[in-house]
Amino acid sequence: MPPLSLLIKPASGGCNMRCAYCFYHDEAQNRTVASYGHMSLSTLEVLIKKSLDYADGQCTFGFQGGEPTLRGLEFFQQAVEFQRRYNVKNVKIFNALQTNGLTLDNSWARFFKENNFLIGLSLDGPKAIHDGSRKDTNGRGTFSGTMRAARLLRSHSVDFNILTVVTRQVAESITQIYRFFRREELLYQQYIPCLDPICEPRGGSPYSLTPELFAGFLKKLFDLWYKDITDGRFIYVRYFENLLGMLLGRPPEHCGLSGRCAPQHVIEADGSVYPCDFYCLDQWRLGNILQNSYPELDKAAGQFLKDSLSRPAECGNCEYSFICRGGCRRDREPLSTQGQNYFCPAYRDFFAYALPRLRELASFSPRG
Repeated sequence: MPPLSLLIKPASGGCNMRCAYCFYHDEAQNRTVASYGHMSLSTLEVLIKKSLDYADGQCTFGFQGGEPTLRGLEFFQQAVEFQRRYNVKNVKIFNALQTNGLTLDNSWARFFKENNFLIGLSLDGPKAIHDGSRKDTNGRGTFSGTMRAARLLRSHSVDFNILTVVTRQVAESITQIYRFFRREELLYQQYIPCLDPICEPRGGSPYSLTPELFAGFLKKLFDLWYKDITDGRFIYVRYFENLLGMLLGRPPEHCGLSGRCAPQHVIEADGSVYPCDFYCLDQWRLGNILQNSYPELDKAAGQFLKDSLSRPAECGNCEYSFICRGGCRRDREPLSTQGQNYFCPAYRDFFAYALPRLRELASFSPRG
């Protein structure tokens, strides 16, 4: 049994924001039950006990939403207590939480620090860009609240990184965004391509990210990052660091670069389990952690995982297939037709542009 990774939704898709591009809201509207409410402590106890009984070596508990902190601090305090109680195999435990930061205060920050939580903070750049898409339930921008959370986490020495959704607006403004992050010393960055609404043609929304825009974004971001790295200034961009690791012979930790899906074990508030955060839909439900064992859930995920290996014929002749590996399954639908990755032109353009310099960095990288 490999290390176990879980993505838990304590408040289901509930959120105190209404982001214009929210995929999870769209996902919830495309299943029979939009929200499963708040996870009970009894469900939390069962999933932690089963997970630590099954895990080998290490177990990662990732908490996401919606907005997971809406479940309240006491829920997470109890989660840590359950982890201590049921970790009879002395599994190495990692905890992570993705948040918009609006509910955080000193009590949350102290808890994160004392229990070694890694925090992902959602921030799309400076005020005008962030507030353009990320508003609260009253339609107000959330930039000031998220920046307050960043300062709070830093003041308590909590490990955190920035997660930015790459929309049309972000792609067109990446130089401004990158320089803002650097100025604010937000040096650990992750960029996630925006998803279009389910069952709608790609590229049709005001925030849609097209292959052309994505290619320009990747190249500009790479130039900015490369200059900082070669000038001796530290900055961590997850995608580029994964590519460097692959060139050095290490497996990527970014699932979109692995060449196949791995079970994420996404656990909804009622205990329902899904194979991936982007497939929390009725047709992909694997079972329920309250009734099913992990071997049963993994067996149910078998076809989903097998399908992710499907590739169009063009991939076999592509000089970049060794490092692209087809990209994320969500960008290759429908798999039944061996669909090409929607962003394939962007990746081809980017690798032709950046791969020589990535290889140069790998050749003298201390990461090896």
